[in-house]
Amino acid sequence: MQANERREEAAADGAVITIHVKFGGQTFTLSLSPDCNCSELKALLQPLTNVLPRGQRLIFKGKVLADTASLRSVQLTNGSKVMLIASEGLHQGDGPVKKDAISVASILRKNPTSHQNQVNNAAITIEKTRAERWKLTGVAALSECHLKVVPDEVWNCGTSIRVLDLSSNWIQGLPSRIDCLKSLNKLYLNANDLSEERISWDGLSRLKSLTILSLNLNNLATLPSAVGDLISLRQLHIANNWLTCLPDELGRLNQLQILKAGNNRISLVTAGIGCCSSLIEIDLSSNHLVELPGTLGKLKNLKALYLSNNGLTSLPSTLFKMCKELSILDLRHTQLTNCVLRQIEGWAEFDERRRLKHQKQLDFRVGPSGVFDEGADDDHGQ
Repeated sequence: MQANERREEAAADGAVITIHVKFGGQTFTLSLSPDCNCSELKALLQPLTNVLPRGQRLIFKGKVLADTASLRSVQLTNGSKVMLIASEGLHQGDGPVKKDAISVASILRKNPTSHQNQVNNAAITIEKTRAERWKLTGVAALSECHLKVVPDEVWNCGTSIRVLDLSSNWIQGLPSRIDCLKSLNKLYLNANDLSEERISWDGLSRLKSLTILSLNLNNLATLPSAVGDLISLRQLHIANNWLTCLPDELGRLNQLQILKAGNNRISLVTAGIGCCSSLIEIDLSSNHLVELPGTLGKLKNLKALYLSNNGLTSLPSTLFKMCKELSILDLRHTQLTNCVLRQIEGWAEFDERRRLKHQKQLDFRVGPSGVFDEGADDDHGQ
């Protein structure tokens, strides 16, 4: 029997209990039967919190409630307070919230004995509720919603939207209207069907507050020069595309800290990358690189460089000497041998940093990093 059916029967018998669920600075009040189990409670909480049931943990008196346990068995009574904790990656939706779920949850927030309240709340549409939630949280989560275009409700939210997640859909284009989201900080467009010519880069370039742009798993063959206009960008994720090079304008991103461009066809890295003075991590693994620009040595804040699965036979001569923060270097499946690396100035200092970091990982019982390791018997970088 579903939770709302149990609640209706319990209401008729006068056995409804009201509980208060705290989440994200808000308190949600629900009235339901004590015979409902915690799994049903989670289902009712989804449209209120936009947290998937499998991502919910309900805490009562310091204990995590099991899904199969009834509210009665865990001693939830009228007025009990429960805390909801959302698991990372399972909040803010995984597909559209169903209209009937919205209606049921909205009804439960009202006096369960008031039929008129039930009718009024049932008339609330999913579009209005969804848009209101986006405006309240600043997060529009639309991953895995089978979308072909960006919904109009997104544009109507305007400056309220700070995070827009459109990952894992069938979206083929990003219109110029994107520039109306002037407060947008993070834009996730992973795993769609986007090509560079169907993206309004002019619109994107006007998002001066954008700090994260994620375009992994699309059909990008080039990265337009307009990317250099995203002056606030701190993370750029463009892995698993068809890119063959990185534009010179990338060097204008002096706040960029993370560049992930693995699994492309990149054979040339612009010398302008040396102007990205804030870079901490670069991932160029699984590309077609045979050499790297000497300007990499200018990246004094660089800590991690991933270069596995490339055709590299050398590294910039100043890399170890100038990049004094570098402690992670992944050279697996390249042509670089330890004999070559030891000849590069600054190798000894880098090797000491690398070993120290590895030892710290062991001390904290973290497994091996899986990156560059000299090895006892192998003359190649691991």
